[in-house]
Amino acid sequence: MTQKRIPVAVLAATGSVGQRFVQLLDGHPWFEVTALTASERSSGQTYGEACHWLLPEPMPEWARSLPVLPTSADAVQVPLVFSALPADTAKTIEPEFAKAGSFVCTNASAFRREPDVPILVPEVNAAHLEILKVQQRKRGWKGGIVTNPNCTSTGMTVSLKALMDAFGLESVFAVSLQALSGAGYPGVASMDILDNVIPYIGGEEEKVEWEPRKMLGVVGGEQLELAKFGISVHTNRVAVSDGHLVCLSIRLGKRASAAEAAAVLRAYQGPADSRGLPSSPSPVILVRDEPNRPQPRLDRLTGKGMTTVVGRVRPDSQLDLKMVVLSHNTIRGAAGGSIYNAELMVKEGWL
Repeated sequence: MTQKRIPVAVLAATGSVGQRFVQLLDGHPWFEVTALTASERSSGQTYGEACHWLLPEPMPEWARSLPVLPTSADAVQVPLVFSALPADTAKTIEPEFAKAGSFVCTNASAFRREPDVPILVPEVNAAHLEILKVQQRKRGWKGGIVTNPNCTSTGMTVSLKALMDAFGLESVFAVSLQALSGAGYPGVASMDILDNVIPYIGGEEEKVEWEPRKMLGVVGGEQLELAKFGISVHTNRVAVSDGHLVCLSIRLGKRASAAEAAAVLRAYQGPADSRGLPSSPSPVILVRDEPNRPQPRLDRLTGKGMTTVVGRVRPDSQLDLKMVVLSHNTIRGAAGGSIYNAELMVKEGWL
């Protein structure tokens, strides 16, 4: 689609999500990484020297020799930046880039609750990009900020979108089993998680109860309005390396059988603009019929880690429907999601 690759930067490139950005951008047909940033203690080193590489895939050779730059809009001037910054740092740094004219596709939660900032999942709410016009006008930015959701919200929202379009939604009850990589590195101490489940992840339940309602809402005037259904969530950390599993019980707007729901999930395509991009999931949703799937170890890399995998679609004795959803948290739920967002922005003329 693009003749010349767009120069991009990765902010906080030495962390676990930053490394996933580097790995997924290796050989990308539209984007070329020209700058990597990290904390002051790494500045001046090469990426190979500064980065303790954690992924099973090898560090790309081009990244190894790139100098690590300070994380500032003065030091890094490119049209697109991918941010793996922690939320407290993102709150001040990301607006500097947006003001300077860069578009920021961010994994951080700092701006998700802002009414003029989209939480974007292209196969769900590609139309929410139009709120960027409001964002630029109100904030005086030449660029802008587009967030992706919490990694637990992602696959859950994709599956809920398909059901909402077909049957409507009244309420959702969710229990998550979340992988260790969602806690970053070094993450959870081994003596805490081995032979154990930790039934608390700080701030997580509030995010997962709210973010899907924003993504499944509509652009109303100068803000994004929340969808009109409720969500109750329990979040848990489990001893799995990658892949968040969510068990859902759902009250639909109109009754549907498990077979009807499974057919809707299988057929879901997403908006036209979300299709045919380098990171587009294929299929968007894979429904497994085996009674014991999906499983993180077996299914997390479906569709190169971008596909939402659903299984155990069955009637619920108290609500209408229950099922299990799996999504790769550091690919679809983090770096891969931000890259997909940027591809959509290119297709729609923002970049």
